[in-house]
Amino acid sequence: MTAAVLVRKLAYGEPGNSQRGTGGTPPGTADRRPLTRRLGPGPRRRFTALAGPALLLAAWCLASGTGLLDPRILSEPWTVVATASEQLASGKLQEHLGISAHRAALGLFFGIVLGVVLALAAGLSRIGEALVDGPVQIKRAIPSLALLPLLVLWFGIDETMKVLTITLGVFVPIYLQTHAGLRSIETKYVELAQTVRLSRLAFIKKVVLPGALPGFFLGLRFAVTGAWVSLVVVEQINSTSGIGYMMELARTYGQTNIIVLGLAVYGILGLLSDSAVQLLQRKALSWQRTMAG
Repeated sequence: MTAAVLVRKLAYGEPGNSQRGTGGTPPGTADRRPLTRRLGPGPRRRFTALAGPALLLAAWCLASGTGLLDPRILSEPWTVVATASEQLASGKLQEHLGISAHRAALGLFFGIVLGVVLALAAGLSRIGEALVDGPVQIKRAIPSLALLPLLVLWFGIDETMKVLTITLGVFVPIYLQTHAGLRSIETKYVELAQTVRLSRLAFIKKVVLPGALPGFFLGLRFAVTGAWVSLVVVEQINSTSGIGYMMELARTYGQTNIIVLGLAVYGILGLLSDSAVQLLQRKALSWQRTMAG
């Protein structure tokens, strides 16, 4: 008896495993045991992604309310909420947030385009891989923060430098994960495309892009986080607007509540961005059945 047959008999209570000390049911008796035992994470629940942040917020409130957390070190949540209301009423928060979101969106867009183009060039051609992969790996090993002095010398401190810094922080994860997705496409699909004489464009559309999508979305999740991380850095270097500038100005005057407000805004933006990418991923990869649900 093969392992597959044995597993099927044990799972579905087929004759052959009864009366042998395995706990099977006698012949002719309905087996009321569940067919399988749940081993995966179970069905997806709505709003469960908010459980972790809610628990963190509750711990913050508890520590502040009981005096375990010194407000000079970290402002109380209600103080941060009051500060947010004041900033919203004055219009300053919306202004800084709009500028920051515009910078992050531009850097993310250019980074995605650059990462996908380089991944296609390296993934579909050995010559392209030889020319592209090495420099990208070198950039991967160099932190974007280390490139800032050069970028400031080359482009100054205007918007070009800021958007370029975000782009450099975004395109690497897009390239790495998309390239890995391309290289993981099974050879049999390539051979099938050759057998049915698909054109190069049809091959990319019907085989390459669907095969690379899972890796692309994984890279996109890293990329949106990288965009906000890079934004924090560039907005604190001789900037005159943005959430990072607001935090840097607050540091000068010792306004802990505004600094924490800026951190909260960055955290909320990062969580919303990641959730949006996950939603888009589930829609685009609805054909894929994984434990993620």
